[in-house]
Amino acid sequence: MPFTATWHELLTRIDELSEGASLVTPLSHRRFRIAETQEQRVIISFEDEDGYQPLQHDQFESLCRRIHDEPGAFDLDRLPADADPYPAVLSVHPRYEFDADAETITQTETPTDPSLLDADPEPAPGDEERSEPELALYPDLLLLVDALERADPDALNEIETSELINLYTLLSDVQRGANDLRQEVTDRLLPRLHHDQPVSGQYGSVQRTSRRRKSLKADEDVLDTLTEAGIEPERGCSASIAPRWMTRST
Repeated sequence: MPFTATWHELLTRIDELSEGASLVTPLSHRRFRIAETQEQRVIISFEDEDGYQPLQHDQFESLCRRIHDEPGAFDLDRLPADADPYPAVLSVHPRYEFDADAETITQTETPTDPSLLDADPEPAPGDEERSEPELALYPDLLLLVDALERADPDALNEIETSELINLYTLLSDVQRGANDLRQEVTDRLLPRLHHDQPVSGQYGSVQRTSRRRKSLKADEDVLDTLTEAGIEPERGCSASIAPRWMTRST
C-alpha cells in the first residue's frame, strides 16, 4: 500500500477516536493525547508536561518503510528515545499491531484494534463527576451567574428596570445565603485555628483574632464632658435620621 493511502487512513482513524482518548508510548509508558491532525503532521500533548509536540509526516513514512522492510517484527528498541510516540500513533492504523511483551510492531494483513489506545482513561484529579450540592444558595448562584452573563455590570444605566430588580433580588438572596453558610463554616473553622497564626488555603488565608468591645459611658459623664467642651447638652442629645434604604418583599 502506498504511504499516501496509509497516511490518510491513519488520519481518518485518529479523527474517529473518542473524545478524551489517550495513547501510551510503548517503551517509556507516557500517556499523551492527540490535540490536532494536519496534512503533514500530528500534534500531541503529554499529560505529564505542558506544551505540544509535532509528529512529522516524513518520520511516519520512514518508520513505515523500516517496518515493511523488516522480515519479521520491528524491534522498537532500535528507535531513538524521542521517537517513542510514533509507533503509538501508528498503532491506531488497523494494519499495524504492537506486541507489548516483545516490544515490537508489525504490519499485518488483517485489521487489528489499537493496543496502545486507552479510550477510557482514569479521571485526572479534580475531573471526577460532581453532584449538585443540596444548598439553597446553589440555585441562586446559578441564576445570578446566568443574569450576569446576559447583563453588562459595567453599564448598569443601560439595563432595563425589570432586569435591575432581578439583579438586586438575586444579589440579596446570594448575600443572605452566603452569610448563613459563611457563619456555619466559621463555627467549624474556629476550633482549628490558633490566635495570631495565619492558616492558608488555595484561595486565601485566615487568622483568628480577638476584639475588645468598648462600653458606652454613662449619660451624666457624657453631658459633663460636652459642657466642659462648650457644647450645649441639647445639641448632644439631638438625633439625625439616616436616609431610608431599599427593602424588598418576598
